[in-house]
Amino acid sequence: MRVVVDLSRCEGYAQCAFLAPEAFRMHGEEALMYDPNPDDARRDQVLRAAAACPVQAILVDRLEGPDSTVEATRS
Repeated sequence: MRVVVDLSRCEGYAQCAFLAPEAFRMHGEEALMYDPNPDDARRDQVLRAAAACPVQAILVDRLEGPDSTVEATRS
């Protein structure tokens, strides 16, 4: 799994860090640090974190095929 965060869109709400702390963490009050290749065992946490992003700055790619990109959407 590959994760890409559009850091120009990220506003530091930290919902991702709360829901998937092994993959996302805040450095200071506004700087997001993230693991671009989190373990597949954390897939559900990472997908929930991406879906919770208020500005939809997180893109998750499954790396399983050409049509495998998943962009978090709000329900």
